Amino acid sequence: MTNHLMNLRHVPDDEADEIRDLFEAHNVPYYETPPSRWGISMGGFWVNDDEEARRARELLDNYQRERLQRQREIYEQDLAAGRTGGVWHRLRQRPVTTIAACLAIIVILGLTIAPFVTL
Repeated sequence: MTNHLMNLRHVPDDEADEIRDLFEAHNVPYYETPPSRWGISMGGFWVNDDEEARRARELLDNYQRERLQRQREIYEQDLAAGRTGGVWHRLRQRPVTTIAACLAIIVILGLTIAPFVTL
């Protein structure tokens, strides 16, 4: 029976490449379906054999734990160096874009809520 290992929607290219390399390094016979442009199909990595699926899932779980740790360390380094941050950081770096986005959010919220307020 076919086993779906991982959804590829919103997966960065570098992560998908690392997973392909991981499966090929461990001789996991997988196949891949790409996500659709319109977001209808999710795409993903698939394995046919149940035993291979268990082995691939174990490899994938270990990889994702390691990637989470690496990405968290990179984020903390960027945060400490001042290269990333929250809303205030973005407001200082790109004030016009940030204010325009906030205004757009307020307008959309107002248009959405206005019919209910006037009842």
